Amino acid sequence: MPRELSPGLKILWVWTLGTAAVLVTSVVRTRMRDMENLTNTEQQQQQQPQPQQHDTAADTETLMADTSTQSNELIREDKP
Repeated sequence: MPRELSPGLKILWVWTLGTAAVLVTSVVRTRMRDMENLTNTEQQQQQQPQPQQHDTAADTETLMADTSTQSNELIREDKP
């Protein structure tokens, strides 16, 4: 004799599985977007000629873009 689940328990299972599906989809989309950004960045670096090195006082500071997030903030790094 099969045991019947209450409607509340069925709703809870649907809610749990739906939440898990949304989380997995979100992680997969984020990973795919990160990999696409990485490959695009590598392709752009290969297409652009390498800049020549200059030993001037202006080169003592470097501005780096934060590519790990979707923000447009810049990180300042002082070279020793």
